[in-house]
Amino acid sequence: MHKHASWIVALIVGVVIGAAADRMVGGFKSAQIRRAPPVPIAAQQRQARPVEDPKAVYRVPVDDSPVKGNPEALVTIVESSDFQCPFCKRVIPTLQQLERDYGDKIRFVFKENPLSFHDKALQAAMAAEEARAQGGNARFWAMHDKLFEIAPALDRAGLERAAKELGLDAEGFRRALDSGKHEGRVRRDQALVSALGANGTPSFFINGRKLTGAQPIEAFKALIDEELRKAELLVKTGVAPRDLYAKVIEGGATSVVYLPAGSPSQPQAAPAVPPPAQAAKVPLRADDPAKGPAAAKVTVVLFSDFQCPFCSRVVPTLQRLEQAYGKDLRVVWKHEPLAMHPNALPAALAAEAAREQGKFWPMHDQLFQNQAQLSPAKYTELAKQLGLNVARFERSIEAQSGKARIEEDQQLATGIGATGTPTLFVNCRKVVGAQPYESFSALVDEELKKADRLLGGKAPDAGFYDRICEENVKAAPAAPTAAAPAPGAPVKVDIRPDDPAKGPAQAPVTVVEFSDFQCPFCSRAEPTVHQLEQLYGNDLRVVWKHQPLPMHPNAMPAAEAAEAAREQGKFWPMHDLLFQNQTQLSPEAYERFARQLGLDLPRFRAAMSSGKYRARIQEDMAQGQRAGVNGTPAFLVNGELLVGAQPIEAFKAVVDRQLERAKQARR
Repeated sequence: MHKHASWIVALIVGVVIGAAADRMVGGFKSAQIRRAPPVPIAAQQRQARPVEDPKAVYRVPVDDSPVKGNPEALVTIVESSDFQCPFCKRVIPTLQQLERDYGDKIRFVFKENPLSFHDKALQAAMAAEEARAQGGNARFWAMHDKLFEIAPALDRAGLERAAKELGLDAEGFRRALDSGKHEGRVRRDQALVSALGANGTPSFFINGRKLTGAQPIEAFKALIDEELRKAELLVKTGVAPRDLYAKVIEGGATSVVYLPAGSPSQPQAAPAVPPPAQAAKVPLRADDPAKGPAAAKVTVVLFSDFQCPFCSRVVPTLQRLEQAYGKDLRVVWKHEPLAMHPNALPAALAAEAAREQGKFWPMHDQLFQNQAQLSPAKYTELAKQLGLNVARFERSIEAQSGKARIEEDQQLATGIGATGTPTLFVNCRKVVGAQPYESFSALVDEELKKADRLLGGKAPDAGFYDRICEENVKAAPAAPTAAAPAPGAPVKVDIRPDDPAKGPAQAPVTVVEFSDFQCPFCSRAEPTVHQLEQLYGNDLRVVWKHQPLPMHPNAMPAAEAAEAAREQGKFWPMHDLLFQNQTQLSPEAYERFARQLGLDLPRFRAAMSSGKYRARIQEDMAQGQRAGVNGTPAFLVNGELLVGAQPIEAFKAVVDRQLERAKQARR
């Protein structure tokens, strides 16, 4: 883990903002929340769980794998990936940014690792291999990009369309998939990375050093920069750049390298964020979806939403905890479909319909894997795949049989302060957001030690969860109650004369929008804003404020591009292009848009390179924070705060209320 305090602060901010971006409006019963003093984290890991050496170098040969980049690059990044894996798709923009930032200093190598629970992943891997067989590395990477672009729509028809678009021999492509021509090649890659402990996707080996998961770009850069420095020293000693990677991995390990038990170099189990200071009693039903024994020493209760992107991010972390802690850990699901996610409640009803037939967790996995395609047709398709009685499944959804249970979970969540997703309670200690694995494992280790003290050598029984929760809640003195703001109190935000705005300055209702060009929820809210403009005409003015979130690497540059366009009178056309091309944001894209809009390119480039508008953007961000805007999108309707990509009815209710107030004020 990084040791720099600044990095830790940045992570805390990112997690808080990320959780806030997906929260719903709601309070909690402060009397049920207790705040405990921080508990010291034990310095040593439990000996039963060895820790992988973060400095280990693994021997990952390039051999005949697809390669992209300079053959004399000083750093080789080997990616072990799965075309159906949503986390693998999510990391692609990060890898593209690394290509732009490092140029000829890095190259990429691809290793196939289609996971067994992704039913289309193996066939997609073979499609990529056949593209390479027909057209070398160039065709492989073209197919690679196409597969991630269309994922998760990786059925046979989708693969054949991709092959046709890339100009492959269609008959040869079909024969290769039908015969399983490349399966042996794919399985060979899997065996290699599996031996090195890369059982999940995506996994990366940077000059042989392992990095697991769709990490933020800073994590990649820290490791790349470290390996670049080493490589430059080797070159100075006479190693030819073309031979450097082979030299680096020459003595690399061929199986997982663990730190010796009790080693002084073994990292402490310190969390990436402070241990949770809140605890609340979380009652469980006997039939709550759960994995792990009821008598486990540690119970993790998860309040989650199938449409929430942060919730999907925490899934592999929990799976890793289950594998690491075995029978000592139980995971329990509670529904918390947020109002801003239109597909969240229907997906929860689908999960409940599957639970009635004993298939909650398989449906849970499928819903998260297909998060971008949630719909009634998809739920039925998944039910068929899972072998459910489809007629019974559809009747349950139509009757909303699970709704009472879902609402009961939501009511509980509100009562204990779990108003954002994901929110987790580890033996009733509250953790907010998709925290890194290390934060959870440190907390679980702490709770295991506490459990062992309470049990005194005895095995836990089914009532142990209630007892250890009681201990944690009892140890927490009551939190001071913060004064609540006056209901409906307007929030004041200063509007500059040159702020981007649509509609008359004298309009009775002004909507100030705090938004982020890389935020998917902001993109989703834009059609609603346009609809409001059409509905209310001259009664409505819309003002834009920048709020680029730190977790979105392209958000600040995109905001600067919008400002550089505003300088030439083209903010709103640039705004529209940025949202329309949200997944392709890059310096090249901004210049292309500027050219498309007929901007003065030298002037646009000068504005972008100077960073002249960053202070203005940061001023907007500071205004948003003072107004209580922690996530995006957020709207101030005559000062009344509305958070999230809400349905049009929610906006209309607020706008109509403000219009009526404006009429009353004029009388």
